Amino acid sequence: MEQYLPHPTIATIQNYIDGKLYNPVSDRWIDNVQPATGMVYGRIAASDRSDVEKAIDAAQAAFNAWSKLPASKRSDHLLALADLMERDLELLAEIESFDNGKPLHVARTVDITRSITNIRFFATAILHQSSECHETEPGVLNFTLRQPLGVVACISPWNLPLYLFTWKIAPALAAGNTVVAKPSEITPATAFYFSQLCTEAGIPAGVINVLHGPGQAIGEPLIADPRVKAVSFTGGTATGASIAAMAAPRFKKMSLELGGKNATLVFADCDFERTVSETARAAFSNQGQICLCGSRIFIERSIYEDFKKAFVEKVKALKVGDPSDSASTIGAIVSEIHLNKVLSYVKLAKEEGGTLLCGGKRIELNGGFFMEPTVFEGLDPYCRTNQEEIFGPVVTLFPFDSEEQAVEYANCTPYGLAFSVWTSNLNRAHKLSSELQAGIVWINCWMLRDLRTPFGGMKQSGVGREGGWDALRFFTEAKNVCVKSS
Repeated sequence: MEQYLPHPTIATIQNYIDGKLYNPVSDRWIDNVQPATGMVYGRIAASDRSDVEKAIDAAQAAFNAWSKLPASKRSDHLLALADLMERDLELLAEIESFDNGKPLHVARTVDITRSITNIRFFATAILHQSSECHETEPGVLNFTLRQPLGVVACISPWNLPLYLFTWKIAPALAAGNTVVAKPSEITPATAFYFSQLCTEAGIPAGVINVLHGPGQAIGEPLIADPRVKAVSFTGGTATGASIAAMAAPRFKKMSLELGGKNATLVFADCDFERTVSETARAAFSNQGQICLCGSRIFIERSIYEDFKKAFVEKVKALKVGDPSDSASTIGAIVSEIHLNKVLSYVKLAKEEGGTLLCGGKRIELNGGFFMEPTVFEGLDPYCRTNQEEIFGPVVTLFPFDSEEQAVEYANCTPYGLAFSVWTSNLNRAHKLSSELQAGIVWINCWMLRDLRTPFGGMKQSGVGREGGWDALRFFTEAKNVCVKSS
């Protein structure tokens, strides 16, 4: 088994404000717990309104100079940062795995690698941003300026900590804004190490500020401050609703990437073996703690029994174990509180008449927060288990008899983030992709992303889109200029 220790610089997670590390103004701290052992291994700044004001002051002071830098200079700073992240890729992966509980090989090949890609993508995209120009009539030109907003708030979740942290701050900084970022207090370690790399990369003081601590203590004063012009948030739907209630009356721009209850539609003409393998990956990657995971799997009735048997065998073969063990495919749940929430849905599924096909129990391993990957069948598509986001290693199987029934079942939840369809019928794939109520529809694949495409959901899965030009447009204000020659 591969063994490692957390880097000593993450034992005390401090705020990063105006280019320096600070203890919280209150000198209050909260424990940092390793999910794989349940042990406290460090402390995290418990920031409050005083820290928020200090960070916004720094971001406001830095905005004028940063926003006036040529895009090429901002790009250079971000590319230097990406180079440092690549230099420290292995260390960042170890920190992410240790702090979050995910397998080390997942942190290495997915989280940190994609974080570096995020920085590089937006650092170079800003060099190619163009504006529209229209000749309205002879001698009259209308063109569009896109200017940075000012200070923006970026609030990221615990499931893909550095990946989604960089997904927000990279376009914000590239577009010329200054940032006050708030990573999850459950998984703050890579954001803290990242903030130190910002100094090493020469990013000017105050351009990025990182606050740690409980969401309520930081979120309200951050969102309410009139100097903060936009809020980009990824997390739960209930928290997103609270943020919208604060931001909307203040007329702030909002991008809310929220929950999912995603459907996987499996048709009889699919590539059977590949579909079994990929739907299992889509269900249980990152312990099921990805908003894109396919947790409701609908299978055409003619292959239902064969698919169920093969799928359950595949799930039983998944290895739950120490995240540092390269053989582990599933690591620890992020916290004991979240583990207990997921287990409560296992109990609910049984109460609602579900048949447990495999899993369903906590695994006792080194005192950590481990759980068996769990599969149910026999539940009504409209029951609570199939309507509410569980965000863990729990999936449900259903047979369907027609395309129409499959679409009805897929669309029946309040969420609409990401669905996948497995079929060799191209006409069906095109038809269903327009009928399914989701921001992303994957055909014969899952989690195949292109950073140039818009990312986001419908219904309670969010407001707005991230990624590519959509992200850069969100972090800028469009201004029409009309010029008539004299």
